[in-house]
Amino acid sequence: MNAEVHGYHSHKKKYFLVFILLGVLTAAELVAAEAGWSYTMKAVSLSVLAFAKAVAVAYWYMHLDEEKGWVKFIAAIPLSAFVYAVVVILESLYR
Repeated sequence: MNAEVHGYHSHKKKYFLVFILLGVLTAAELVAAEAGWSYTMKAVSLSVLAFAKAVAVAYWYMHLDEEKGWVKFIAAIPLSAFVYAVVVILESLYR
């Protein structure tokens, strides 16, 4: 059967670009971890970078960019756990 009948398209280029993006974000994490910043600045920057990597993996490697809106919404529900964790951490830092 012809590959076009099933609507197949290669993801190799996209996967390579996401791989490069994840490498850049990992390098940024290494720089942030070794920077002479305050504890709070390191924690915030490393959390944001880790969150960006998780979103990139979920969005492109799990093909959420090709899904319908309700599937994206269901996949975004665990983001509330991240927001809750950030609130709890910030609250404990400023007690």
